[in-house]
Amino acid sequence: MIKVAIVGAAGRMGQALVRASRAAEGVALVSAVEIPANPWVGRDAGLAAGIGDIGVRIGADTRAALMAADVAIDFTFHTAAPGNAALCAELGKALVLGTTGLDAAESARVREVAAHVPVVWASNYSLGMNLLFSLVQQAAKALGPDYDIEIVEAHHHFKKDAPSGTALSLAKAAAAGRQQELDRVAVYGRHGITGERPRGEIGIHAIRGGDVVGDHTVLFAAAGERVELTHRASGREAFAPGAVLAARWVTGRAPGLYDMQDVLGLK
Repeated sequence: MIKVAIVGAAGRMGQALVRASRAAEGVALVSAVEIPANPWVGRDAGLAAGIGDIGVRIGADTRAALMAADVAIDFTFHTAAPGNAALCAELGKALVLGTTGLDAAESARVREVAAHVPVVWASNYSLGMNLLFSLVQQAAKALGPDYDIEIVEAHHHFKKDAPSGTALSLAKAAAAGRQQELDRVAVYGRHGITGERPRGEIGIHAIRGGDVVGDHTVLFAAAGERVELTHRASGREAFAPGAVLAARWVTGRAPGLYDMQDVLGLK
């Protein structure tokens, strides 16, 4: 039985992770943690997740929560992620990280941790979305530069980073399919007199509003036709089971940085 700790257990994603971990086979939720100021600290994680008392209290001591577990699942905030990852390395615990929006320095710290413990770090844990990453790369390779690529993503108005990490992963998949470096061909939104669209450009656009959980569309457009590949998440339950699957998969692995393509055997 894999023992799991959920960091950020009272958040919207944390609640979904609590529900998913309770439903998964071979996994036991043994600890949950939140920031000290969170009103759910000291209360049962199951109550926060809407599934009743499960006998796991939400604590404020991340170290104690991790010590009780084999693997941590962290979907918190970019400023907290590196410290949580470093604590996993110190305690020898595997990590599943779903936080996006990390800057270069924060990302480097997570990669350093992966030299000491196994880390699954993905921009999206939906099984369907991870299949879409593979399909986008195949389509970009097959269609070639004569098809313009535009990526549009939509999320709720609470989301703090833009574009989404998933949109960037889709863009990277498209660039890989055309053997391009994304940094050289990406354009983020457009404004003013931009001139004719350059051949080979990959456009990335973000929409924020309401309670949209996550919509992503990759458009391949050429003279006379369009191909659109779309994934729509209607609830956080689309992501939580994949994260719990990753927690089960990564426990006991050699140190290294993995993603959901590794977990699902899509590489």
